[in-house]
Amino acid sequence: MRIAAAATITMLATTTIAQRSEIAFTEFDLDNGLHVILHEDHTTPIVTVSVMYHVGSKNEDPTRRGFAHFFEHLLFEGSENIDRGEFSRYVEKAGGVLNANTTADRTYYYEVLPSNQLELGLWLESERMLHAKVDQKGVDTQREVVKEERRQRYENQPYGTILMEVLSRSYANHPYRWPTIGFMEDLNAASEADYKDFYKRFYVPNNAVLVIAGDIDQQSARDLVARYFKDIPRGKEVLQPDVKEPEPKGERRDVVYDRIQLPAVVLGFRIPPAGSKDFYAVDMVNRLLSNGNSSRLNVALKDQQEKAIATGAFSLPFEQGGVAVMYAIANAGVGADDLERGMLEEVRRIQQEGVPKEEFQKLMTQLETELVQDRARVAGIASDLARCYLLLGDTRLVNTEIDRYLQLTPDDLKQAAITYFGPTRVVLHYLPKGERKP
Repeated sequence: MRIAAAATITMLATTTIAQRSEIAFTEFDLDNGLHVILHEDHTTPIVTVSVMYHVGSKNEDPTRRGFAHFFEHLLFEGSENIDRGEFSRYVEKAGGVLNANTTADRTYYYEVLPSNQLELGLWLESERMLHAKVDQKGVDTQREVVKEERRQRYENQPYGTILMEVLSRSYANHPYRWPTIGFMEDLNAASEADYKDFYKRFYVPNNAVLVIAGDIDQQSARDLVARYFKDIPRGKEVLQPDVKEPEPKGERRDVVYDRIQLPAVVLGFRIPPAGSKDFYAVDMVNRLLSNGNSSRLNVALKDQQEKAIATGAFSLPFEQGGVAVMYAIANAGVGADDLERGMLEEVRRIQQEGVPKEEFQKLMTQLETELVQDRARVAGIASDLARCYLLLGDTRLVNTEIDRYLQLTPDDLKQAAITYFGPTRVVLHYLPKGERKP
């Protein structure tokens, strides 16, 4: 049976590798510093227009936390040439979709349109970059939207504050210590001038990458890019934060009382920056622990020991050094201490026993399958091109980053578990509010 299973895994891996196709792209810079990446794909008659700005929550003033995420909302308000609330309607009337998202390191906007609407997408993004509506009316409107989002996703959601609580204890000085959603007191205290200054500082062409992916003619796309973006003025140079964060030492343990019925345990481990060799090994450890029904945490804590009803582990791939997060929600009658011991035992197994080759190969096969699925959509390709250029510093990694995973060995995972999943960590016990002692 083991031989058959190994042969099947090898066959799947070989098939997946064969399905990997190189993403062709061209890139160039405009005189104002805007970096442009073009990917031509005539498989379907659609095109993705996207802009990624090198601004996230780590770029915020400590008294204005939440600005980056707030602008993700605010910059759909319209512009000098787009009436308030009309931004989305242009895309929807053209048969497209649009969205945006923000992380600690970047803000990303995109439209997916029929390919004959490429010019519309470029016009919209040039309007966003050049003269978006940043005024008190829009600020007041979107502030209410963000308040509601914070209530729904964090404050009124069981265990919704996990990331906030882990980050605030994982960093002493770095702005990664606050969540992307920010704090309403900071948004309320900000003036209209504060918002305008943020826009003028970060939403400039030399702090962005424009990606066009899909059914395009490259020369026509270049001409349209020049028409809509070349006259946008270059902004001042944007410097990323240079914050000296002390090396974490020892364990930071705390209890969080929440409106929950079942206890939970959350562990946080500081990890190296996204793109570094050790990051990929750490990320594979998290996949080993939580990727799928046969993952280590799931099998041990849910299936075998019945200590948990939910488990997970994931990496926060921050540009300047992130956090690996593990969590488990206890089964009825199971205490947080018992659950924590079970979680740490699975980490110790990796540290002491390593990873069997068969299990390791299965992880690699899953990874490559995910890659193929992500690249089935031009929107996914556009996002990855932008990320590789802006956050990893090399667009070519869109084709070669996977090799950084594939070059890992089982020993690399064992060593990553030893180095980064040790006693220097954040430990949080989430307990029902009713258990708080007076």
